[in-house]
Amino acid sequence: MDLETVKKYLEKGVGADGDDKNASTINGMPSRFFENFIMQGLHVDQIEKGRVLCSMKVPPRLLNAGNFLHGGATASLVDLVGSAVIYSYGASTSGVSVEISITYLDAAYVGVRNRDRG
Repeated sequence: MDLETVKKYLEKGVGADGDDKNASTINGMPSRFFENFIMQGLHVDQIEKGRVLCSMKVPPRLLNAGNFLHGGATASLVDLVGSAVIYSYGASTSGVSVEISITYLDAAYVGVRNRDRG
């Protein structure tokens, strides 16, 4: 895939103004619902061959009982964005993750982009 196609795959229709163009389809539970549910609102800040830098404001739908980003949602984002890095090399498919290890250094809170917290 070319880099622009990889970016469109990750952003799932979020416009430059930040409006989410997929909200109605997510509510309608389209095919591949889980991917859309997790990735809705993701913004690609930088993309190049072998590197994809993304950000998103944490939406309320992805909060856990402690009121911060659910670890499962974080792991899913890591897996999906990791696949996009493979696509950025030009691969037509990325395969299936066999093992993922994630270390959580801090919580991500609703309505905040992590990099904004400084």
